[in-house]
Amino acid sequence: MTEDFMTSEGTRCGFVAVIGAPNAGKSTLVNLLVGAKVSIVTHKVQTTRTRVLGIALRDEAQIAFIDTPGIFKPKRRLDRAMVSAAWSGAQDADATVLLIDALAGVTPEVDDILKGLEKNGAKAILALNKIDLVKREDLLLLADRLNSTGLFTDIFMIAATEADGTEDLIANLASRMPSSPWLFPEDQLSDMPQMLLAAEVTREKLFLNVHQELPYSLTVETESYEVGKDGAIRIEQLIYVERESQRKIVLGKGGAKVRTVGAAARKELEEMFECRVHLFLYVKVRDRWQDDPERYRVWNLDFNS
Repeated sequence: MTEDFMTSEGTRCGFVAVIGAPNAGKSTLVNLLVGAKVSIVTHKVQTTRTRVLGIALRDEAQIAFIDTPGIFKPKRRLDRAMVSAAWSGAQDADATVLLIDALAGVTPEVDDILKGLEKNGAKAILALNKIDLVKREDLLLLADRLNSTGLFTDIFMIAATEADGTEDLIANLASRMPSSPWLFPEDQLSDMPQMLLAAEVTREKLFLNVHQELPYSLTVETESYEVGKDGAIRIEQLIYVERESQRKIVLGKGGAKVRTVGAAARKELEEMFECRVHLFLYVKVRDRWQDDPERYRVWNLDFNS
C-alpha cells in the first residue's frame, strides 16, 4: 500500500510526542516502537537536534511518534532552538509521553519539565525507563513521587533497550489515537528525507568516534545524493567544524579518523537503503556555523527561538 491510505471505519491515527531530559532514551524508545532506526542514538547527551517522525502501526491505529530533542537549560542559540522544538512537538501532539531515566530520577532538567507541563496545563503519560537498573523499592518511591504531581494520566515502567514493558505502552497509545484515516502510506516509517537521514547517520558515527565537546561543534550536511543506473547511491557530505584544530581531529592522522567514520556510516546506510552506497566525506571549517540561519532551516528549527 503506497498511494491509498487506509480509510475504513475504525481506523485511528494521531501524533505522540516523546519528551524528556537529554539521554533519557527517547530515540531508543522511538526506534523500538517503530521497529526500525529512524533516529540516531549515541551515549552522548543532546544527540537529537531536530524533531524526528517515526511511524508505527498497531492493529487499526497508525501512530506518528515525534522524537524530540532533550529538554535542558539552553546556553546557545542552537540549544534554545532545540528546546523550543521539543515543547512545540508536545503542544502539537495528540498525546505526550514524558520519558524519565529511573536511575537518574528527578534531576533539575526533569524538574523543569514538570514545571513546564504544569504551566501549560498539560497532562502526559509517564514512562519510567531503565527500570532494569533500579531497585524495586526505589522505583516505587519514584513512581509515587511523580504520581503525586497530578500531571500524569498513566504510568508505565519500561526498559527500552530490553523491550520490557513497551508493548503495554504502545497499546495504550494506540487506544488514545483519534478516529481518523491513516495519514501516511502503510510502508512509510519516517518523514525524514533520505539526504538528511544520511547526514544524521554520519553525524552519529562522528559522535561515537570523537570525544569530549567536539561533537557539539560539528554538523554534517549532504551536498549531493545521486542514484546511479546500477542502483547504487553516490553521496557527498560536508562535515563542518568551527576551528582548524577541530578539523585536524576529525581527519585524524593521515585521514584515518574520517575514513573510519566513513566506513561505519557507509555500512549502515547500505543496510538501511538496501543497495550499494559510495560515500565521500569532506571536512571544512565554518566559523560560527551555529549562527547561520540556513543550518536551522535544514533541521526545521526556529532560528529566532
